Amino acid sequence: MKKYALILALCALLGGPLFAGGQQGSSGAETGKPWEPSRNVDWIVTSSAGGGSDIFTRVISDIMVKEGFSKATIMVTNKTDGGGEVGRAQVANTSSALADHTLLTFNSGDLMPMVKNTPNRIAMFKPIGVLAVDKQLIFINKTSAYKTFQAVIDAVKGGKKVVMGGSKGDDIATYNLLLSEMKWTETQLPYITYDSTNDALTAILGNHVDIVISKPAASAGYVEAGDLLPILALSTERYTGNLSGAPILSELGYKNVEIPVWRGVVGPAAMSAQAQAYWSDILKKVSETQTWKKDYLEKFKLMSDYKTFEEATAYMTKYQADYMAANGIK
Repeated sequence: MKKYALILALCALLGGPLFAGGQQGSSGAETGKPWEPSRNVDWIVTSSAGGGSDIFTRVISDIMVKEGFSKATIMVTNKTDGGGEVGRAQVANTSSALADHTLLTFNSGDLMPMVKNTPNRIAMFKPIGVLAVDKQLIFINKTSAYKTFQAVIDAVKGGKKVVMGGSKGDDIATYNLLLSEMKWTETQLPYITYDSTNDALTAILGNHVDIVISKPAASAGYVEAGDLLPILALSTERYTGNLSGAPILSELGYKNVEIPVWRGVVGPAAMSAQAQAYWSDILKKVSETQTWKKDYLEKFKLMSDYKTFEEATAYMTKYQADYMAANGIK
């Protein structure tokens, strides 16, 4: 709780000035007209620039603007302090004056540490929508001593320590599931946690870790350039394209390991129902564009999974309940 109090204190310092001014646009209930933004929109991303969540956010905001779905100016801000908890706490506590013009990129990897380390829960946000499902792979760099995941297995069996890098939340959960299936200890395969997938990729490119866990969105450019090579798909089936060379665990004699990562958007708890419905409809329009399908889903190997704000609310709430029950969190 001391850690969370510090996060809230930092949030007040960082976000206080934002809450002091500005007026929320009139709601549809007040004017009889559909709600729409009346000022700039602050879109918070709780991971570093270049990571999967950042790419997700900027692709959506670009489509919104280019397709004319919203006339508002969207300001994307990366807030990674406290492992992202500062940004999430700031959005959760946004005043009603700014709530309708505040968005937060939110995925299963954000939910896991949030409910584990803070009192924040889904009820402190207004789910707006889910757009896609992501999965992970394990990569090496082009100079690695391990050319395949079988070589990693042989090294660990031979007593060598292999260091893995990755981000938070779902990456850590997948790492723990992998350890369980392989019957390895954290000493045999130690894990270094970075603020974002992009930071983890920078680490492996600099030879600071032996292998790295990453989603296709963040690693695509490095794979295309030949700097990173996929050696294991943490999935129940192989990827296609330039990721098709990575086997799944069942091909190596083990049970497949995967933790699908849903990617969505939420608003503050104080967001009006009119604004929640407005942003949900905008996300639906984005999900139907060819730009989204080709330049995001197809390019970064994600699966389409659009959910309305009603569906997203039920989905995120159930996911939270299942995760808390499985991990003994009350």
